[in-house]
Amino acid sequence: MIRLGLTGSIGMGKSTIAKMFADEGVPVWDADETVHRLYATFEPLKAALTEAFGDVLTEGAVDRTKLSAILRTDPEKYKTLNALVHPATVDDRHDWLAQQSAAGAKLALSDIPLLFETGADKAFDKVIVVTAPAEVQAARVLARPGMTEVKFHEILSRQTPDAEKRTRADFVIDTSLNLEASRQQVRAIIDSLTSGQKPQSDSQRDHDAPDRS
Repeated sequence: MIRLGLTGSIGMGKSTIAKMFADEGVPVWDADETVHRLYATFEPLKAALTEAFGDVLTEGAVDRTKLSAILRTDPEKYKTLNALVHPATVDDRHDWLAQQSAAGAKLALSDIPLLFETGADKAFDKVIVVTAPAEVQAARVLARPGMTEVKFHEILSRQTPDAEKRTRADFVIDTSLNLEASRQQVRAIIDSLTSGQKPQSDSQRDHDAPDRS
C-alpha cells in the first residue's frame, strides 16, 4: 500500500482535493476531523489540555472557541497544544493506516494541514501539495465569515511557505483553474501511482514547480 500525505496552506483547496480522492475510491484520513473526535471522546487528551490550559471544556468536550481565545493572548502556547495533540493524532493515523493495509487498499491518503511543520512528511511514501496563486488564496480566505487580514497573516506565519512546500512535494495540484481541472490532476496522480507512470502534473521537485513567492 502506498501511503500518501496531502497538505496545503490555508485557502489552497486542500479539503476539496481530499474529497476528490475519496470520490475516486481512495480512503482518506482527515487530521482536522480526527482532532474534533479526540477533543470530544479521548479522555487522556482532554485531561492533558485542561491541565495545560485550564477550563477549556464545554459539556465534556474541548471547546475550540475557549482554546482559541487562550492562544490569541499567548501564541507561544501553540507549541504546548501541538505537543499534546500531535501524538494522539499520530497514533490514530497509524491505526487507520494499518486497517487500510489489512483491507487491501492500494493507496491511502492522509489529509494533514501541518504535514511539514510537524515533520509528518517523513512517514509517507509520497507527498501531495495543493497550491494556488497568492492572490487566489487571499481572495478565498478573506471571503470566509469572521476572517480578517490580520488573522489571515497570523495563520500564514505558523505555516511553511507555499513555495517551500511545492519544492518538497512529489506531486503538486494547482486549484486555480476549475474543479474539473483539479479532478483531472487527482486522477492523473492516482493513475501514475497505480500504473507506475509519472503524470504530467508531477512537480518534479524544484524543476517544474512555478515560483509564486
